[in-house]
Amino acid sequence: MAPRKENIVMFPFMAQGHIIPFLALALHIERTRNYDITFVNTSLNVKKLKYSLPPNSSIRLLEIPFDSSDHGLPPHTENTDVLSYPLIIRLLQASTSLEPAFRKLIQDITCEQGGHPPLCVIADIFFGWTATVAKDLGVFHAVFSGAGGYGLACYYSVWLSLPHRKTKSDEFELQDFKEVSKLQVTQLPLSILEADGTDPWSVFQRKNLPAWMDSNGILFNTVEEFDQIGLSYFRRKLGRPAWAVGPVLLSTENRARSGIEAGITTDLCKEWLDTKPENSVLYISFGSHNTIASSQMMQLAMALEASGKNFIWVVRPPIGFDINSEFRSNEWLPEGFEERIKESGRGLLVHKWAPQVEILSHKSTCAFLSHCGWNSTLEALNHGVPLIGWAMAAEQFFNVKFLEEDLGVCVEVARGKTCEVRYQEVKAKIELVMNETEKGKEIRKKAREVMEMIKNAMKDKDGLKGSSVKALDDFFQAALSMREKTQQ
Repeated sequence: MAPRKENIVMFPFMAQGHIIPFLALALHIERTRNYDITFVNTSLNVKKLKYSLPPNSSIRLLEIPFDSSDHGLPPHTENTDVLSYPLIIRLLQASTSLEPAFRKLIQDITCEQGGHPPLCVIADIFFGWTATVAKDLGVFHAVFSGAGGYGLACYYSVWLSLPHRKTKSDEFELQDFKEVSKLQVTQLPLSILEADGTDPWSVFQRKNLPAWMDSNGILFNTVEEFDQIGLSYFRRKLGRPAWAVGPVLLSTENRARSGIEAGITTDLCKEWLDTKPENSVLYISFGSHNTIASSQMMQLAMALEASGKNFIWVVRPPIGFDINSEFRSNEWLPEGFEERIKESGRGLLVHKWAPQVEILSHKSTCAFLSHCGWNSTLEALNHGVPLIGWAMAAEQFFNVKFLEEDLGVCVEVARGKTCEVRYQEVKAKIELVMNETEKGKEIRKKAREVMEMIKNAMKDKDGLKGSSVKALDDFFQAALSMREKTQQ
């Protein structure tokens, strides 16, 4: 009789930016380990996920019951994709109601397996309560962060003490994270900026973050060699291991399967890039949920024309319009802009979604103007592409600070959705990174060095294992050790 395979339960929060790294980790574990994987989510997310899995995948998708109407949300609202910003906190609050169903789900899996509980639960940073459930049921638990160590450490520290409320200055320090030089209020996402300790976000995080203490450790989609400061913060703060197991990234193929409507085919994109000289193209994308104000779109378009650079720009309607509606070039871009760039062959405007990995891996791509969400950041650094940072939300502002000040692979161009940046400033930053200036050469060199660190971290052949491969080994070893202790 074949030995029973261990089961791993994975449970991300209902947002694409969370589901994507979880799915990438699940597929990575499936490729490299002999474990069964149960991927838990609500009904509509599971339906979408079915298309994201390769046909030969053995990952089991399991629905957890959830009705958004019970929580003052519009019907069939199960992902932040379809929510306006003020309603995101309501989905987070509603997600805590999943606790009894999740507890039962773990108990059912244990019964199915003849009384053997899952080897471990890997759950979202917003699902602190799952750590308490796992602890009650004697199951090894890890929080998995799709964010990097440094970015999440700043986010965690600021939420715990709201230090910006205690000073009249625009600058403040993190008392428990001295390695970070001063932060500015302009580097805070809206949820933190508006927080006063009694608001819904504060109330949610005050329960969520301390529950991490019930976990056995944190998995990070990052690399030990360049993210040491943030990882050390959590090891010190929580007294738990922090395993850097990244980067785990979804291939374009898996993203394409997930039913996202592409604005251009991969082949067309590649054909266009093939006609451009090496290191001559700027790629611009603000991620799947973000957009900028129409005034800023105008300035960015003017900067692109003035710089004379080749570019691919993923465009979505500006702030104040439905992000999934038709893009109106004649209203939101300078008059005749689209016609001029088509005629000159210098630019590609892509609607909704572009094959990002293919673009970043192409030899013609020189730099990436990005919101610096961690998924996008890792995809850029994985191919040695430097960044021009324009953070929008969450821990992205802290990512930009880290990438610019600590890693030296980024230049900040603007902050947030309501900033006003002039085209001359944008043009100057584009030229700084892409031209043969001393600074440009240095940034591109640093980006290539980080790419080498990533390659070395993920190395697993001829008996040589990189730090990320070893960290995943250590994580599973810790889970197996706990299993052995409980069985004695």
